[in-house]
Amino acid sequence: MEELEVGAKTVDEAVEQALDKLGLDKSEIEVEIISKGKAGIFGFGSEEARVIVRRRTESADMDNAALGKDVLGELLVLMNVAAQVDVREDADEHTRVLLDVSGADLGILIGRRGDTLASLQYVVNLIASRKLKVNAGITVDVERYRERRYEALRNLATRIAGDVKSTDRSISLEPMPSNERRIVHLTLREHPDVSTQSVGHGEGRKVIISPKGAEQLP
Repeated sequence: MEELEVGAKTVDEAVEQALDKLGLDKSEIEVEIISKGKAGIFGFGSEEARVIVRRRTESADMDNAALGKDVLGELLVLMNVAAQVDVREDADEHTRVLLDVSGADLGILIGRRGDTLASLQYVVNLIASRKLKVNAGITVDVERYRERRYEALRNLATRIAGDVKSTDRSISLEPMPSNERRIVHLTLREHPDVSTQSVGHGEGRKVIISPKGAEQLP
């Protein structure tokens, strides 16, 4: 499935639902807003937000990678950080536009649990998207930090699935960004005994691992 139309209370919720259904990350999609929706008065006249989410094309990725590399390089110079930026393929197939920063003592670019890295990626996408006039969809990594983080998430998902199976009770993971939730979903997609579901909104959105056949939350 390369395209999906989804409705929800807000545009952000609709996009999150589409990502979960398509099994994609924000860096892999383009979003067309059909309607931003409206709340209505006392429940009357309300209208849900509707979006169309499409997988990005390879030609767009090539343009975005070149621009993103330039933008990230300029930011590193302004930050007085000596490092090299390379475009590389992602072994986890999370994104087709991945910029990897390499050099010495780059922990400052990662921060606590990747917070600084997430902010750096946000700024790169903000600048590149304004220049391109479309969502740039760029992932930024530092010394393959994300690769190590994803491996840790796969191990966590497998371990928690074992706990869910043995206790026959659902377990909620900590809130995660969409790319990390996707790792959990993909890791357990073919698991015979458990299922996964994303719940919550915004930064509080998290994955619940439940026994197979358990009632799903709305």
